[in-house]
Amino acid sequence: QPWTCDVAYERFLGPEVFFSPELFSQSWTKPLPQVIDETIQQCPIDTRRGLYKSIVLSGGSTMFKDFQKRLNRDIKRITKERTARMISESAEVDVNVVTHHMQRYAVWFGGSMLADTPDFQRVCHTKAQYDEVGPS
Repeated sequence: QPWTCDVAYERFLGPEVFFSPELFSQSWTKPLPQVIDETIQQCPIDTRRGLYKSIVLSGGSTMFKDFQKRLNRDIKRITKERTARMISESAEVDVNVVTHHMQRYAVWFGGSMLADTPDFQRVCHTKAQYDEVGPS
């Protein structure tokens, strides 16, 4: 027998966890744009503008409709607020969140390329080594 399933606001809750995690967990309250910004801010100062210009999305969770636009907007807002607080007049930071045709499978593609390098066998660990030493 045929059945239907109405999906309304629920379809927006999935990607919203990246931008408002406090809605879903009290123990994790830092949104993805803030994590990205803080990570870039920990990099050497002369590399930061380049990193903001090429934030590349990868993985299926980044395939939600307008995910790139939302992330770009939120990171741009963070950088504008920081620039406004600075005493000196500094140039606005260009933020560019990049999507690409391999986005959904980029992580697996990169992993397979890494596994194909000659040094991979030298640096990887066996399960026995992991069980003996652990993740450290």
